[in-house]
Amino acid sequence: MISAIQWIRKGVAAQNPEKYTLDDSEYKRIHDLASQHLEEANQDLQDAEITEASTEEQSTETDPALAEFNLDKYDEEIAADQEKNVNIFSNKEGLTYYANNQEDPYITLKDVADEDDERQELEVLPTDNLIVAAKTEDDLSHLEIYIYEESEDNLYVHHDLLLPAFPLCLDWLDHNLGRKSGQPGTGSYVAVGTFDPDIEIWDLDCLDVMYPDAILGHTDKSKKRLKKVNDKYHVDAVMGLSWNKNHRNILASSSADTTVKLWDLNTAQCARSFSHHTDKVQAVQWHPIESTVLLTGSYDKTVSVFDSRSPENVTRWNVGSDVENLRWDPHNPTNYYVATEDGLIRYFDVRSNQGQGVGGQALYTLHAHDDAVSSFDVNPLVPGCIVTGSTDKSIKIWDTSDNKPRMVTSRNLSVGKIFSAQFCTDSPFQLAVAGSNGKLQVLDLSSNAGIRRTFANRAGIIVPEVPEKQPVELPDDAEPESDEETGPIADNNSNHDNDSEMDDDFI
Repeated sequence: MISAIQWIRKGVAAQNPEKYTLDDSEYKRIHDLASQHLEEANQDLQDAEITEASTEEQSTETDPALAEFNLDKYDEEIAADQEKNVNIFSNKEGLTYYANNQEDPYITLKDVADEDDERQELEVLPTDNLIVAAKTEDDLSHLEIYIYEESEDNLYVHHDLLLPAFPLCLDWLDHNLGRKSGQPGTGSYVAVGTFDPDIEIWDLDCLDVMYPDAILGHTDKSKKRLKKVNDKYHVDAVMGLSWNKNHRNILASSSADTTVKLWDLNTAQCARSFSHHTDKVQAVQWHPIESTVLLTGSYDKTVSVFDSRSPENVTRWNVGSDVENLRWDPHNPTNYYVATEDGLIRYFDVRSNQGQGVGGQALYTLHAHDDAVSSFDVNPLVPGCIVTGSTDKSIKIWDTSDNKPRMVTSRNLSVGKIFSAQFCTDSPFQLAVAGSNGKLQVLDLSSNAGIRRTFANRAGIIVPEVPEKQPVELPDDAEPESDEETGPIADNNSNHDNDSEMDDDFI
């Protein structure tokens, strides 16, 4: 399954990604980052052994026939022998390991041509978009970094990164850290929130990287990781991430431990912690203009807006169901959308409130799906255009102009339950969709006649007349599910009456 996706805008990725090098400095960095996890794993193992010893009856008798073999201390003797012979090749000549053929003096024919071919194959053009997908299959999780060539309708995996735990959320950032900390310019990184309490940040401009550039979480090696909620790190799954584009060293995270935390990327430490929710915090979003204002949504069925400088002044909206997704409206920054488990989309104005920290009524409520709205996004380039995705396996495109939403088009895709749908940051009508089947598709919405009619010339965007296109996806021999439609995107006008559909969905 693909649990989350993230578009990377054109031109920010390195044209020629660097090859990962495990030198002495990198080895030391990995050792420092990994040592804490190793200590915690050893401590967990010791605790498990103590628990097992206290609950199970231990036999103190030894079979006389086996006593001479001293089996009780067999493992200790093996470990001692291994410690004495750490490197079994240390006294052998001619067994020196070289990282590549260029460094090996015994290889005189260098692979210059092969390296040039590989460099060309891995090149990222300024016209290419990247899409990062958090994928899990057979209990193995990894990040797949796709290249999407819009002019050719071409989508392929460029490289991937192995993850230690199930990923739940992604966000992109460009603040140099880890190996490139303090270097001038910007980079291209992805922050990953997982079922583990830590947040890992990976460099997208480096191939075959072994370890993240930074880990945000428990870093005090002198103390054992706490199980209870605290102000230093998360103790449960990280469910939401939001990078502050105005204060580029700040990353916000929301967690199942009911807290929202702000992280300083320069120090990899938690700078602030907020506990204004009483249940899992599913989503967090920085305001696009007011750089200190946060929007959070929780399973306690509330949405909160507050200034991180004065978190005691919180305005709350009760939405009656678990929050699934949140988005500020980039075209009207005083308003925000919230998608909930009961299939509804609500649109609020933060300026409207009832006093005493209670938010006002929704400007409108849209019954988007019968099942949970598991994915939601606002088109950053086309005002009034939103997409909803659901566990009912369908996506729907809506026109919300004049606060009177109506469905423009709907489609069931062969990606299973929709877990992530996101508009491209560079092209107004490119939409990436992924779900439980582990497939990623990119749809060109401009090929749909209903979308062309609805959004033509909006915000100065000219929608060309183009033939109907199938979604772009990786080649796959698997047959689509029998209950899913695999034809072209349906034109809303040709399948049902617009007025009746709006009456049913618009509350």
